[in-house]
Amino acid sequence: MEEPRTDLAGELSGCRVVLTAQRRAAQFAAALERHGAAIVHAPALSVVPHIDDPELVARTRTLLDQQPDIVVVTTGVGFTGWGEVAEAAGLTEQWHAMLANARIIARGPKARGAIQAAGLVPDWVAESETSAEIQQALLDEGVRDVRIAIQHHGAGADGLDEAFAAAGADVCSLVIYRWGPAPDPDAVMAAVHLIARRQCEAVAFTSAPGATAFLEVARDQGVLPQVIDAFNEERGVLAAAVGDVTAAPLWSHGIKPVIPDRFRLGALVRTLVAKLTALQRAGVEGGR
Repeated sequence: MEEPRTDLAGELSGCRVVLTAQRRAAQFAAALERHGAAIVHAPALSVVPHIDDPELVARTRTLLDQQPDIVVVTTGVGFTGWGEVAEAAGLTEQWHAMLANARIIARGPKARGAIQAAGLVPDWVAESETSAEIQQALLDEGVRDVRIAIQHHGAGADGLDEAFAAAGADVCSLVIYRWGPAPDPDAVMAAVHLIARRQCEAVAFTSAPGATAFLEVARDQGVLPQVIDAFNEERGVLAAAVGDVTAAPLWSHGIKPVIPDRFRLGALVRTLVAKLTALQRAGVEGGR
């Protein structure tokens, strides 16, 4: 993600923005800081890689021996991590050949980008970035006796294994990383209280599990109603989500986040800058 300096630089001076992600947090923060924002780091979850997981290596070897017909890639970071697992096990060439001979299904542009970075081409991309779209498309085709390998996202179960197995497919499940606990729980607790007291201007969410975990901390701290109210007030705290999937846990609590047209961190930065700048200007004009 590259966010060049623009004529808006400095217009977010005085704006405090809470970032709830661990992955690419430094890059995300730097892009906002170039516009003058003050960043509060409060990652709600950590990413725990499974690169040394012997079960993952064993399942990869099984796929090399029993070639899959379809490989479903649900996340770019997960697919890249799977490649690192194969490399560490000395299986890169075989892994690449196995994928080249399979039909590759990607859950959205990020997964597609990681596949292309590995020198491969996905056969189909779920533009909605949802596992539900993949599930429906493949079930409509029919998957009986089809061998399907599924690279899952960090939350693990997404219903794909069960749905395809019930339809007669031979499913191999691969979990490349998992979401772990917040690296700094105190920072997350402090952040939810900042929102409840309206002492920040915006909060950025970049994953559905992270949004869920963040709201759970607010509930545990006894301030969830205040946090929801802060997000929903006209001049309260701006909630921003990188895409519809990330926004879903917020919607379920009645929170309506702003969402960029393109589900990318760079687009999220631009959306935050534009929205916060407009709110800053409206506040100045309203105080005249």
